[in-house]
Amino acid sequence: MKTYPVNLVGLEKKRCLVIGGGEVASGKVLGLIEAGARPVVISPAVTPELAALAAEGRIEYRARPFDPQDVAGAFLVIAATDDPALNRQVWEAGCRQGALVNVVDAPPLCHFFASALVRRGDFVVSIASGGAAPALAARVRRELEVHFGPAYGVLADWCAAIRPAVKQAFSDPDERKRRWVALVDSPLLALLADGRLPEARAWVADAMGTAVANSLPVGDLPHED
Repeated sequence: MKTYPVNLVGLEKKRCLVIGGGEVASGKVLGLIEAGARPVVISPAVTPELAALAAEGRIEYRARPFDPQDVAGAFLVIAATDDPALNRQVWEAGCRQGALVNVVDAPPLCHFFASALVRRGDFVVSIASGGAAPALAARVRRELEVHFGPAYGVLADWCAAIRPAVKQAFSDPDERKRRWVALVDSPLLALLADGRLPEARAWVADAMGTAVANSLPVGDLPHED
């Protein structure tokens, strides 16, 4: 199945529903929380993990069966129950409302597929199989997690921090591109992975200039998400 991969943003401002309260639903909810959302979970019963998230105020939990009116105003809807008839009801209700709908393990009833992710802060690697082989995508994710360590997230944070200064320092787009390439092709990632911040900052100063390096955050170290 052909796909057009995207990264959704601003989910904290959108109504995101998860219908179902089992282990699969828990995984979907955790993914939405990681993306900044505060999901609404609708199910007569939920896992202890979801119950704890509700108690902490990280999700909104409605302990009752799904009602088609629940999708009103929803931007994104995930059906994660073990009842095919209910999942189809969720799909049809979501489609009527113009929501993005994903029915777990039912590719024909999906506007999108959830990718396997390697997340290092704002640095995200997404692996998808068009809904055909989730286990394969998960295997590739495990392999990539070894390669793309926490330092990638720190470097992404640093790039975000210096971007305005870089734009101000280098008005020519081609020059800016050359500088960015020089930065990411330098030993910077290895230095960050080793926690050698003074040397890492020196590389930024060498590639971008001292004024740009001065806009780096203070005290950032590689860390696990």
